Amino acid sequence: MEQEILRALFPLMVERRRHLHRHPELSFKEKATSAFVAEVLQRLGVEVSTNVGGFGLVGNIRGSLPGKTVALRADMDALPIHDEKICEYASQTPGVMHACGHDGHTATLLAVAEYFCKMKDQLRGQIRLIFQPAEETYPGGAASMIEQGVLDGVDAIYGVHLWTPITVGTVASAPGPLMASTDEFFIDIQGRGGHGGMPHKTIDSVVAASALVMQLQSIVSRSIDPLDPAVVTIGSIQGGTAQNVIADRCRLSGTARCFREDTREMIRSRIYDLAEGTAKGYGAEASITYMMGYPSTINDEHEFDRFFRVAPSVFGVKAEISPKIMPAEDFSYYLQRVPGCFMLVGAGNSEKSADRPHHHPKFDIDEDAMLYAAGLLITMAESYMEEHA
Repeated sequence: MEQEILRALFPLMVERRRHLHRHPELSFKEKATSAFVAEVLQRLGVEVSTNVGGFGLVGNIRGSLPGKTVALRADMDALPIHDEKICEYASQTPGVMHACGHDGHTATLLAVAEYFCKMKDQLRGQIRLIFQPAEETYPGGAASMIEQGVLDGVDAIYGVHLWTPITVGTVASAPGPLMASTDEFFIDIQGRGGHGGMPHKTIDSVVAASALVMQLQSIVSRSIDPLDPAVVTIGSIQGGTAQNVIADRCRLSGTARCFREDTREMIRSRIYDLAEGTAKGYGAEASITYMMGYPSTINDEHEFDRFFRVAPSVFGVKAEISPKIMPAEDFSYYLQRVPGCFMLVGAGNSEKSADRPHHHPKFDIDEDAMLYAAGLLITMAESYMEEHA
């Protein structure tokens, strides 16, 4: 990697990231963001396909030398969170902000595009740039882009996530599972409502639902190997209208996360069994809606080895093996089709107020992380191409 070329692009990365941060767009609504990206790529002379899987874009940069095709991906969508930061690039759209770093991902990949356009004469093969919509909202944008052929002819794929839990200057990934699968469920308990002073004439849906909350906690603690990480969380319970009315219906909603497909199916089965059995024990009925979301993000072990080997050459960053983490990513769909590696790039720095967790209303990144992220994507791609020349 020609580090000086990339360093010269850094001010432009910051400028573009701040523009995107001011003008965030929610999942499946990234029209202006997509147009902004398309305009930059077209000005660079990149072959661009628009409206791929929604507002997604695909750019192709063909090198002068024969070789493999490596895909690099950035997500573009924001979140329905009001930006509470006080800074000149704060979101100008009430109730919407880039609270997860996708603006930085997009700005980073645009810089990578500029880099490879400058290096065409030395480029072996082809770089495919994937600007993906709707990572934050199921069913996500990755699956629909894959259906429209974004991975056709691709030999390897890499992606990064700017990650504030890690200090800037450090990067991390893992061989095999890195991020969890994520499923959602809704359980409606149907009882028989009535007067709060006459409970014997009713079937209390709130009591049945409360008992079920406790039963569901036994799935992880008593049905799953303690060495196999998993989470079952009940995020909401909704029932009742007044203090003296026994509720006719109560709804639970939650999420289930794990790393193995057999564990995933077992959790789903146990939720059905416990919901139906507990409701029946109280004379009520349970209706379950279960939605299988993103699968676990599982890195190719050879490509993780590449990451761990080449990362320290990227501006001297420190490479670490990441523990498994429970947030999910639809980059998992790409890795089901093509060997690759998803990598976490430290973006945390308390001195720059970049120490808030992701999805926080005051979330921000240390923008220096974009330089490391771009360098890592470039170095991974160049390493793969050289190995397979």
